[in-house]
Amino acid sequence: MLFGQTFKALSEQDRLRQVKEIPLRSLAHLGDAVFELFERERELLASVTVKKLHEQVVSRVNSKEQARLLEVLKPNLTDDELDIVRRARNLKPAGFRRNVEQSVMRQATAFEALIGYRFLTDENRLKSLLDLTDST
Repeated sequence: MLFGQTFKALSEQDRLRQVKEIPLRSLAHLGDAVFELFERERELLASVTVKKLHEQVVSRVNSKEQARLLEVLKPNLTDDELDIVRRARNLKPAGFRRNVEQSVMRQATAFEALIGYRFLTDENRLKSLLDLTDST
């Protein structure tokens, strides 16, 4: 994990307890960064130019696509993950965007919170979830 040695040193139980105390909006903020980094890494070798890399990443790191990817993942989520998704989806959106429906923003926030949650709790599970998004 990139999070830090203090966090890594915690037992799995203590780590889960601490992560559950992190506000969902903060998990979503982290998840957004993790997902964008995953997409940049995935596209790095496939793209010939930086412009093409950027276009490919932006096509997947946006609220509409993240909402769609959440629907792809839902059948494969554990009860714990579904709970994170449900709670994050019910957050009031932080801002207003004219070009994106509120329901899509909520789904995207839930996707990002799930990614952030798994980044901090179980990198192997995170990888398997991201691999599921890679094939769609």
